[in-house]
Amino acid sequence: MNRPAILALEDGSIFKGTAIGADGQTSGEVVFNTSMTGYQEIITDASYARQIVTLTYPHIGNTGINAEDVESDGIQTAGLVIRDLPLLASNFRSEQTLSEYLSEHKVVGIADIDTRRLTRILRDKGSQSGAILAGADAEGDDAEARALGLAKAFPGLEGMDLARKVSCKTPYEWNQGEWMLGEGYPDVSETERPYHVVAYDYGVKRNILRTLASLGCRLTVVPATTSAQEVLTMKPDGIFLSNGPGDPEPCNYAIEAIRELLGSGVPIFGICLGHQLLALASGGRTVKMKFGHHGANHPVQELATGKVLITSQNHGFAADDETLPETLRVTHRSLFDGSLQGIERTDVPAFSFQGHPEASSGPHDVASLFGRFIEMMQVRR
Repeated sequence: MNRPAILALEDGSIFKGTAIGADGQTSGEVVFNTSMTGYQEIITDASYARQIVTLTYPHIGNTGINAEDVESDGIQTAGLVIRDLPLLASNFRSEQTLSEYLSEHKVVGIADIDTRRLTRILRDKGSQSGAILAGADAEGDDAEARALGLAKAFPGLEGMDLARKVSCKTPYEWNQGEWMLGEGYPDVSETERPYHVVAYDYGVKRNILRTLASLGCRLTVVPATTSAQEVLTMKPDGIFLSNGPGDPEPCNYAIEAIRELLGSGVPIFGICLGHQLLALASGGRTVKMKFGHHGANHPVQELATGKVLITSQNHGFAADDETLPETLRVTHRSLFDGSLQGIERTDVPAFSFQGHPEASSGPHDVASLFGRFIEMMQVRR
């Protein structure tokens, strides 16, 4: 735990700390996440591809790592920044330490820096291109200059199509339900699931699929580039548009497919990137946010009822409500900055939400949106 590490931001800020995880170097967009729990779910969420995640909660790694609480096949973040890595990881489900997990997946990280100072920079100046050098790469008189050069060379996420890169390559069936203590994830392949849902994988989180499966959905997961005609030949009762990383506007293949699917009358439900893509397919635009929403404590208002919901969030782009066509109605707004959080089509059965109702990790205040999707499929039948 005495290996050096350096974090550099494009604005010239330098942080020196201790390397955790693998030796080497990485670059990406540096963002901060205010969640107090769920570090394992965060770093395995494909929505964080090409991002270096700073966790503002000071003690990360307390409960170790287990094989169950993952949202993908491995670590998706470009790097990890934390204040303190506890010497002891203790939990009855723990199988390895956070540092061991990072090393296993060849991901670099840095600890023992002032994450409060870093978060203030990102809050005031916006998300920054950054770089981490760890271990032998962080040694030498020119280490800071090399880190700064690597940070400035990262082009940023605007215009970057990452959904295509993190998506599955071939369709597959999903047969895993929600986790239960002492039992893990049940196999639901033999249970009655009356609704066939085709789920677009733009970087889908596994807990979203588990939630849908537990609610009676037989799931076929398809690659991000799958055409509308291919999906319709599967005769779905519903279509799900998943979360994912990067800028939604370059994803022309997805926008065109969704636009065609909207004309089919099949109910559509989008989350996160899927929400932004639904807005684009309907004629709206998206914008890059200053520092985005990343955390599990974001208040969102449901406009129809006035109810305030605490939500889990992870996005750096947002649908621009000033560009929405008449066929879209705003359903939810962020109480942090007023940004658009939910929309629904007024002419066809389609709606979406910016946050993460599957709440892995986070609160379950908006889990009822999955029930709404089920009801839409019932009505169509």
